[in-house]
Amino acid sequence: MIFVTDHISLDESELGWEFVRSSGPGGQNVNKVATAVQLRFNVAASPRLSDEVKRRVRQIAGRRMTSEGVLIITAQRFRYQERNREDALQRLIEIIRQAASPPKRRIRTAPSQSVKEARLKEKKLRSARKQRRAKKTIVEE
Repeated sequence: MIFVTDHISLDESELGWEFVRSSGPGGQNVNKVATAVQLRFNVAASPRLSDEVKRRVRQIAGRRMTSEGVLIITAQRFRYQERNREDALQRLIEIIRQAASPPKRRIRTAPSQSVKEARLKEKKLRSARKQRRAKKTIVEE
């Protein structure tokens, strides 16, 4: 059992692990050993997540989520398979924790009186500057 929050825990049987070869530098080791980890978690079919949390996970995951609702996390930061496995699991837990807490509602605020006055003052100065820049035409009577 993997504890994510006080109310959410995941069963390890819900996670799918696949080990692949890492990309990038690493010499012969990178060509022989499958150290990169792909963690697959079917968010859509998980009975432990509420619909609201599933919706937010889909939003947070972005391109890492397939159209079937499977979240794929690839970890290849470390040289060792076990460390990459821990890294992928921690990233999954972080995504679910972030989705479990509802986003804070933004409280709209009006600009203060001093800010409004400063804006109008700056506007008048800019207008005066441009007026001085304009060519003066002499009107003959």
